[in-house]
Amino acid sequence: MAEEKTQNINRELKLEKLCLNICVGESGDRLTRASKVLEQLTGQAPVYSKARYTIRTFGIRRNEKIAVHCTVRGAKAEEILERGLKVKEYELKKSNFSATGNFGFGIQEHIDLGIKYDPSIGIYGMDFYVVMGRPGLRVSRKKHKWGRIGAPHRLSKEETMAWFKKRFDGVVLNK
Repeated sequence: MAEEKTQNINRELKLEKLCLNICVGESGDRLTRASKVLEQLTGQAPVYSKARYTIRTFGIRRNEKIAVHCTVRGAKAEEILERGLKVKEYELKKSNFSATGNFGFGIQEHIDLGIKYDPSIGIYGMDFYVVMGRPGLRVSRKKHKWGRIGAPHRLSKEETMAWFKKRFDGVVLNK
C-alpha cells in the first residue's frame, strides 16, 4: 500500500498532441498533393501555412501558401507516432528533445508510414513534433482562474527521454 501512495497519477506524462508538417516551399499543385497525403494519413482536413516574408532567392512571396500542417490528438496521434518512430527505428538524437519536454523528428518519405505509393501524388517528407504534458497543465493555459505551474510539475528534457525509452523501448543517441 505504501508503494501505491508514492506513485502519483498526476505526475504521469501523456501525449498532448502530434503536429505533422509538410513544407513544400511553393503554392500550387505540389501543395495540394501534399495536403492529400496528410489527409490520407490523419483522416482530417489539413491547414495551409503562409510565408512570413518574400525571399527572392527561394522564389516565394509574402502570404503565399507554402506548407500544410495538421494537429492530431488522442489514440490516433499515438498510432501515427508509432508508425513514424518505426521508420526511424525507434532511435532519436538527444538534440531532438527540447528543454520544455517536447520532441520532434523528420522522415524522408511518407510511403514508409504504410501509405500506398500513388504516382499522381509523388513522395513527400514530413516533420513530426510531439507536445508532451501532464494532468493539470491546463491551469496555465486557461483564461478564467489561471495559475502558474510550479517548477517540480514542469516537464524536463530528461523526463521526456525516460518516457520515450520506457514507452517505445527507444534509444537516445548522444549526438
